[in-house]
Amino acid sequence: MSYSSFLELLSRELVVALGCTEPIAVAYAAALARQHVRGSDVVAVDVLVSGNVVKNAMSVTIPGTGHCGVDMAAALGVVAGDAAKNLEVLSGIGEKDVQAAENLVRRGVINVKVADSDKKLYIEVNIRTADSHAKAVVADEHTKIDLVEVDGRVVNRGEESGPRPDNPEELSFLSIDSIWDFVQGADVRDLGIVRHSIDLNGAIAAEGLRNPYGLQVGRMIQDNVAQNILGDDIVNHATALTAAAADARMAGCPLPVVSNSGSGNQGISATVPVLAVGKRLGAPAEKILRAVTLSHLIAIFIKAKFGRLSALCGATVSGTGAACGIAYLLGGDAGVIKMSIQNMLGNVTGMLCDGAKPGCALKVATCTNAAAQSALLAVRGFGIKPTDGIIELSPVHSIDNLCRIGNQGTIEMDKIILDIMLNKQDKAG
Repeated sequence: MSYSSFLELLSRELVVALGCTEPIAVAYAAALARQHVRGSDVVAVDVLVSGNVVKNAMSVTIPGTGHCGVDMAAALGVVAGDAAKNLEVLSGIGEKDVQAAENLVRRGVINVKVADSDKKLYIEVNIRTADSHAKAVVADEHTKIDLVEVDGRVVNRGEESGPRPDNPEELSFLSIDSIWDFVQGADVRDLGIVRHSIDLNGAIAAEGLRNPYGLQVGRMIQDNVAQNILGDDIVNHATALTAAAADARMAGCPLPVVSNSGSGNQGISATVPVLAVGKRLGAPAEKILRAVTLSHLIAIFIKAKFGRLSALCGATVSGTGAACGIAYLLGGDAGVIKMSIQNMLGNVTGMLCDGAKPGCALKVATCTNAAAQSALLAVRGFGIKPTDGIIELSPVHSIDNLCRIGNQGTIEMDKIILDIMLNKQDKAG
């Protein structure tokens, strides 16, 4: 086991993000192109994005703006984005910036098309002024620069650094057993980014319970508990907190989160359920920290095979991490952790991703509830049998089956989902 590789992986995959990462990635690419183009008067911004980026930017609110969409994300990146801030590219924008971006969109300066690319995450922004032209391409990961070109001259071909989540050889140290060993032996002083995820993701969960955001899924669970319609148990508590965080984030709450594998909701749903259960159990802070670390790493392990974007909901993956973290808090050993994975994959596999939107809070709630139930079953020694469905004797093979479904079995489904979203029969709905 490479201790430093684990720390590097956590640092790489747990990233502070403000807003849903797909529109934010569009803003990042636009800001990157803008900083390279000469001249102040932008006359055209052509944006090409993959279908998965389109569906995740259509209905989610960009923080501090009240707006949705690829066009607005690109416009904000042009007028006020700071590419040096990565996924916090739009932090600090004000009302004048929003008005300037609205003006660009209204004038028809921003032109958005679906890219002819096989990549699930592809963003290309071309900016023209009277004096110059610049192109920025971000692909595969939300801030991974593939190309920057200025007036026909390549100035950046992108850089490779750290273990790549899409390169199995560079992640050969990663397994369920090695994750377990790392979590057991890690020096807590080295887990600062995990502690940061607890602080930030816990804060947005509290904000989502305090104030009305989106569908208010978390607040409704809390209200139903207060009215004795739902029980004040550990599962409903964790579900309310986690859903509230997603409510707030999807509705444009200006608080940042720590994302996992490029997704803020995955960061939330890998962190908050474990934190909520740990606090309800009265677990020591160090044990909660290790449990959240376990959750994040299991999610990263699965996402490395699953891919950044998919036609399947990523909360099923981060929820699987949460199930492991909860099982750890309940005293589960490595065998119980593996059983928790099996229970989750036999339950929520197949949940569709139909874009980032307020309704994601419901899916996060479903996966959180499933995570708690999966852990509780596993701790009692109950696990889905390898004769059932896609589950095999080894949880790693079950994970492979999930990823095969997500990567091979949903190619046509992804196209159908996007077509439905772009061509709804009832536009007023």
